[in-house]
Amino acid sequence: MASLPALNESQMKLVQDLEIEMLSDMYTRMTNSCHKKCIPTKYKDSEIGKGEAVCIDRCVAKYWEIHERVGKKLQAMSSQDEEALKKIAAEQGLTK
Repeated sequence: MASLPALNESQMKLVQDLEIEMLSDMYTRMTNSCHKKCIPTKYKDSEIGKGEAVCIDRCVAKYWEIHERVGKKLQAMSSQDEEALKKIAAEQGLTK
């Protein structure tokens, strides 16, 4: 998680709840996407086959990799926005 300013207990609880909700949503999307991609709609066996298992492993790995890349990009963008706001605030403080 990115460095957060000092948060009170209720704000921290909200941040934690949002993070859990986001991860739960991501897990649901990943599960649905990988199931749709890797498991045929007509079940022939009661067990997952080797090809299906490999497909699921790769699908999940790709999903997590993209999730991490997007998270890092968003964190970088957030840091840039924060720096820009600080710079604007400093400039406004000097011109007043």
